Amino acid sequence: MADTSSQKEVAVTEKDLPLHCPMPGAPLWARHPRVFLDVAKEHESRCPYCGTMYVYRGAPPRGH
Repeated sequence: MADTSSQKEVAVTEKDLPLHCPMPGAPLWARHPRVFLDVAKEHESRCPYCGTMYVYRGAPPRGH
């Protein structure tokens, strides 16, 4: 089991959708292949590459 104590948690809202990791503005050293994450459905999702936990704090999305 991986040690997740040093991995960060990022709150996102509807303006961040569709969400992908790494997010725009991430430093070059933190870049990995882009992966889209469905945080609106489960209200949280962990990036399989870097382990960052994204927690959805926005309004329920419409039209999906």
